[in-house]
Amino acid sequence: MRRSTRSLAPRRLTLPNGPRWGKPKGNVGALRAALGYGFLSAIAVAIALLLRDGPAWEHPAPWLALRKPTAIALSAVLGLVVSAVVIAATRIVVVRFHWGQRLHRDLRPMARDLSLGHILMLAGLSSLGEELLFRGLLTPAIGVGLSAALFGLAHQIGGPSRWVWVGWATVIGAGLGAVFAATGSLVGPLLAHAIMNAVNLAYLRDHEPHGTSDEKPAPAG
Repeated sequence: MRRSTRSLAPRRLTLPNGPRWGKPKGNVGALRAALGYGFLSAIAVAIALLLRDGPAWEHPAPWLALRKPTAIALSAVLGLVVSAVVIAATRIVVVRFHWGQRLHRDLRPMARDLSLGHILMLAGLSSLGEELLFRGLLTPAIGVGLSAALFGLAHQIGGPSRWVWVGWATVIGAGLGAVFAATGSLVGPLLAHAIMNAVNLAYLRDHEPHGTSDEKPAPAG
C-alpha cells in the first residue's frame, strides 16, 4: 500500500493574535494622533514657562507641604491606585451595564486596527500631552473642577454615547487633578494616564462584549 506523505508535511504554527504585535502597514490615524499629542505637549510646556514661574510638571501651590522626593513617591503611588480603580471600573461597567457596552462599542473602531506598538505610542504621548495641558497648565490656573470639566468636554465622540464618555472623562480628570494638586507632582497623573490608556486601548481592540448590538429581534409570527 502506498503511504501518503501528507501527514508528514510540516504544519505551519501560528501564534494567537500574532498580527497584533506588529502590522505590516502603519495606522495613519494613530501616527497623526501621536504627532498631535507631541505638539500639544510642547505648546503646554511653552505656555507654562511663559505665564508662570516653574515647570508645568510641578504645581506652584500644592495642598500638601511635602519634600520633593516624598511628593513624587506619593504622586506615583496615588497614580497607580487611580489607574487600577479606573481599569477595574471599566471592566465592571462593560460587563454589567448596557450604557457601558454601548460606549465600548462606539469607541472600539478607533482601536480595532492598532498594533501593540501603536497602543504604547498613543498611550505615552496622549498621557504626556493631555496631562501637561489639563493638569500641569490649567489645574493651577482654574482649579481641579473646571479643568476636569474642560478635559471631559475635550473627549467628544459622535453618537448617543457622547455625554457618557464626557462624564466618564470628567470624573477621571478630577481624580488625576486631585492627585496633582495634592502632591504637587505630575508623575502620578502621567503614570496613571499612560497605564489606563494602554490597558483600555488593548481591551477595546480585543474585546467585543455581548449585548452591544442595537438590532431588535423580529417579532414572532
